[in-house]
Amino acid sequence: MSLSPSEDLADEALLAIAYTPPIMRDALTILLEFDMRLGRIVSATSEPMLGQMRLAWWRDTLGIPVSDRPVGDRVMDGLGRAWCGGEAALIALINGWELMLSEPPLSADAALGYANGRAAGLAALAQMMGGDAETHTNIEAAGRIWALADAASHVAHDTERAMLLDLAATAPRPGRISAPFKGIAVLAALSERSLKSGGAPLMDGRGAALVALRAGLLGR
Repeated sequence: MSLSPSEDLADEALLAIAYTPPIMRDALTILLEFDMRLGRIVSATSEPMLGQMRLAWWRDTLGIPVSDRPVGDRVMDGLGRAWCGGEAALIALINGWELMLSEPPLSADAALGYANGRAAGLAALAQMMGGDAETHTNIEAAGRIWALADAASHVAHDTERAMLLDLAATAPRPGRISAPFKGIAVLAALSERSLKSGGAPLMDGRGAALVALRAGLLGR
């Protein structure tokens, strides 16, 4: 029985999960829930050191065997079940989010490191599912675009948004994403639409569902 995604996930994440084949749906679901958990830690932190301490707890805990980790937390339990052996990518994701705790204004280097960290989590799915090098590259590029678009849609300052949009404009674009990973193609297509709108929310407007449908069918 597949894991039901959290209702707290963003609409675009729920769509990505819905378009993902059952064989990798649990792994993507728990990854997106973990990503959401990290994002909330960062966004709720007024003192960077406290945020770093909370992120360090996750990093340290993922560095020990699954059998020694605390139990009873949905995300922690899910990572132990679906991501055992993929901890390096999860730690890269933590490290990426930690860069968003940098002193404002957000620098281009920090923003790119953050985007690379979030992309690493998605790219690891390709390795877990036996994808080839081209698939890995395409998914990593899709993840980077998604991370930059997501950040641009949430930052409060116009200068930071402009910087994120500039980074996205020069970032490598994914080619066609193969069928097992079409949920990630949906995220990439919605992100491209957001970037073209200057950083609008990914599901903004009535055309978002059509963009998701096309990407889910065609892989781009």
